[in-house]
Amino acid sequence: MHLVARLREDLDTVRSRDPAARGRVETALVYSGLHAVWAHRVTSRLWRSGLTPRLLGARAWARVLSQLTRSLTGVEIHPGARLGARLFIDHGMGVVIGETAVVGDDCTIFHGVTLGGKGRGGALGRRHPTLGDGVMIGAGAAVLGGVTVGSGSVIGANAVVTRDVPPGSIAVGVPAVSHPEL
Repeated sequence: MHLVARLREDLDTVRSRDPAARGRVETALVYSGLHAVWAHRVTSRLWRSGLTPRLLGARAWARVLSQLTRSLTGVEIHPGARLGARLFIDHGMGVVIGETAVVGDDCTIFHGVTLGGKGRGGALGRRHPTLGDGVMIGAGAAVLGGVTVGSGSVIGANAVVTRDVPPGSIAVGVPAVSHPEL
């Protein structure tokens, strides 16, 4: 997708999911989650590139830039994480997305969410979660380890997910228990 089209899509995503978003200019200026996603696009490309600047390798520069972004936005997204289209990080502060995390298209993540690792990784070196398309994760939730959250699922606020969540389910509690969506 062309850069300008991607920027418009990102802005429209925020405006469609947050009733407080008033216009493209204001949204572009004040949404820290949006800024973190934009910065991740840069750091991710650098992380995956074969370019090697003289002073440090490309991966080191990607990590430096991601940490600078964390300082500015309160959102930490490892450059190795893979983010789908139309990701909306609402409020942003305290969101952490680990190196091997995969986030599907059209997901919504609220503040204080952790997509974190559990140990050194399981099968295929996956240390972090995989989210299907259209997943919503409530504020303060933690999804830990190489688990999969199926498409269309909802993770309740402050839930701690350590097992796979089937598609179209609601997971709540500590530890989270999945229930078919009502």
